Amino acid sequence: MTTLTMSPTLGDLLKYELNTSYSRETVTLKSGTNYALGSVLGKITASGKYRLSPAAQVGGDEGAETAVAVLIHAVDATAADKTGLVVARGPAIVSKAALVFDASVDQPAEKAGKHTQLATVGVVPRDTA
Repeated sequence: MTTLTMSPTLGDLLKYELNTSYSRETVTLKSGTNYALGSVLGKITASGKYRLSPAAQVGGDEGAETAVAVLIHAVDATAADKTGLVVARGPAIVSKAALVFDASVDQPAEKAGKHTQLATVGVVPRDTA
């Protein structure tokens, strides 16, 4: 019997959003990464581009260490900058289990810090079914 594996969907990530016209934004994603649905993003101060939010400041990408948005569809930006749709402000609730972090965010305390940063902009990560 064939086993089918389903990729995560927007419904797995986004559990509540009051007003899509208010909470969503189209942003420019920095090249060099294949961004997954649920990527936790920070905004680079100098360029205004978004990238996976690292655990600590990265030279040349200052500002991105603060999580400010969650990507709501996968975007392959490995070859060039691409646009992506994000939830940038709330009220919104996202599933903690569906969030995708930068490789440097690998400790529970670092993930909890990113959750707190997202909650600051109204995008609240929760343990959900």
